[in-house]
Amino acid sequence: MEVDSRRGADAWRSRARSFAEREIDPIVGAIDREDRLPPSVRSGLAEAGFFGVGLPKEFGGSGDDTRATVAVLEELSHASAAVATMVAVHLSVAAQPIARWGSDRLKEKHLRGLSSGRLLGAFALTEPGGGSDAAGLQCRYAHEGGGYRLEGSKTFITNAGLADLVLVFATRDPALGHRGISAFVLPKGTTGFRVQPTFQKLGLRGSETVEFSLTDVRLPEEAMLGPEGDGLKVALSALAGGRVGIAACAVGVARAAFEQMQRAARKDPSDWKRAIVARSFTELSASQALLESAVRAKDSGGEFVTEASAAKLFASRAAVGIASAGMDVAGRESARSGSAAERLLRDARVFPIVEGTTEIQELILGRSLLEG
Repeated sequence: MEVDSRRGADAWRSRARSFAEREIDPIVGAIDREDRLPPSVRSGLAEAGFFGVGLPKEFGGSGDDTRATVAVLEELSHASAAVATMVAVHLSVAAQPIARWGSDRLKEKHLRGLSSGRLLGAFALTEPGGGSDAAGLQCRYAHEGGGYRLEGSKTFITNAGLADLVLVFATRDPALGHRGISAFVLPKGTTGFRVQPTFQKLGLRGSETVEFSLTDVRLPEEAMLGPEGDGLKVALSALAGGRVGIAACAVGVARAAFEQMQRAARKDPSDWKRAIVARSFTELSASQALLESAVRAKDSGGEFVTEASAAKLFASRAAVGIASAGMDVAGRESARSGSAAERLLRDARVFPIVEGTTEIQELILGRSLLEG
């Protein structure tokens, strides 16, 4: 079983690497500069099957395990973290939750389109004025006319402007805390769903991030994902899987930064550069090992929150550290705006924030290790 898993992942890795070299590497600078992903990249990702990696075969997915998904995300991120993040969000926190929590009707309606890439998914939990307390939502829903009415707003939502459907989390009553939260599948074009212009970001330029409002949005009863009141459970399980995906993206950026550092150091292999390369190699290797541990834990079918948080925590820090050290080794040329080293550092900096900040990962790990 382990051998088959690795063979499958290796095949997906090879496919993703070839795609990245052919379709992304030549335009990665333009993607970052223009803060725009050409439609041809999305259609190419769909044609290559990357939007369906790890999704159920019966709904058009590849049926592969987490190791295959991680291999794809790492290789795409090695070329462009913006491209990888779009795919990671689609798979980990949009399509996978529908596969796990969706009714037969919801799966039949959406999963085939998500698997083929005809539909793009997004995940909307964060709100303006809200921090990391997922139970403190203000976006409201109410039962109305055999369905639901939603009111509120969400912010820093990846893919939402381009997405064909968004997983939205809302509360029936903030006083109920986590017991009042439910999850909904919101299709593109729903009346009252209004997307604001994309944010201008430090990194991940080309990965769309927006704020949107929900004004008198009406959804049918079938739009609820999972049982009523289980929305926080849906969100937290999605985020745990998402952290494995983000760790893979961070490893991809860290590896790209390390390879650049290595090339620069070989031109002038002084002792201080050898020391930085050695330290960075260790950090990259440890990140890869923690990611592999998270993959094994997730695919075992048991709890994997601890492993996912550890992988995300360490890999995101390592990506920032290696990208920063790489600029030291490369010297003044790396500090030019638009250089590959500068882009990698800007992209790396987002990973300690998304899918739960560094502080949240430390809190999760501390609780798990001392109280679990």
